[in-house]
Amino acid sequence: MRQHTVQTPYVVGEAHFYSMETGEGLVLFDTGPPTPEGESCLTAAVDLKRLHSLFVTHGHIDHYGLADFVMKNSAVRVYIGRRDSVKFSRYRERRAHGAEIIKQLGFGDGFVQQLRDTFRQAEPSPALLAQCRIVEESPELAGMGIDWLACPGHSQSDMVYLVGDYAVTGDLLLNNIFQAPLLDVDLETFTGRFRNYDAYCRSLLNLVKLRGRRIMPGHRQTVPGVDEAILFYVATLLERAGQLRSLRHLPIESILDRLFQGRLTDAFSIYLKASEIVFMLDFLENPALLKESLEQCGLFERVEEAYTAVAG
Repeated sequence: MRQHTVQTPYVVGEAHFYSMETGEGLVLFDTGPPTPEGESCLTAAVDLKRLHSLFVTHGHIDHYGLADFVMKNSAVRVYIGRRDSVKFSRYRERRAHGAEIIKQLGFGDGFVQQLRDTFRQAEPSPALLAQCRIVEESPELAGMGIDWLACPGHSQSDMVYLVGDYAVTGDLLLNNIFQAPLLDVDLETFTGRFRNYDAYCRSLLNLVKLRGRRIMPGHRQTVPGVDEAILFYVATLLERAGQLRSLRHLPIESILDRLFQGRLTDAFSIYLKASEIVFMLDFLENPALLKESLEQCGLFERVEEAYTAVAG
């Protein structure tokens, strides 16, 4: 498997996509961002005319942004997770429900409109909606030697692709990056927000199944190990949750003001931090859920002191 790296215009910086020869032909995992530099990097790295399949780890623009470009320039099969299929096919409904969730946190119409403008470039193309295949409904993947694990938490649609000893993990396991758990409507019910914290605790039991595999992350070249990536994430969660304990009775906007004192100015940065705060507050409401998952993973003892300091 080959790692390809491209600069993105987003705060995350560089992103990776991957290519690999299989018995069915050339396979691509993620695409990079929908930018001229992204197109140049992709076409230099991959012979699109030979491309058999594209697998998307999750529907964030830095990972699937060139899917439409790939489809226009190849006869590729595009595979996405089921929740990404719902997210794309009910895009406008999702945005409307998402706006209501943001307002319920205390943000005004002006902020919601700024956020909508930011997300506008991520609207999926009709071609992608018409042609994509759903991973969970594609038994032919076994014949290609490709398996998958659904690991929601960062988003609702996070997928890990398993090929031989490799695990393509998107944003799930990163080296010293706390990937924001993004606030969104629940794509199963469309009646409330998705509970990222609850999903992350469940997904930990899948992530530890990747021990011993070669992790191919979406950002930064390497991951020191599955346990190390999880422990960094949990340690950061505990540290930031500790900072919120005395503020958790306040509205989200007030917490942001206390923590950042006006340093956050653009809508997307505010949204990211608000998403993190909701995640931390959910932890403070039910810390035992994380403890139970970490115990099952054999990792709790390594964070027990920090956990006890925050959760008691």
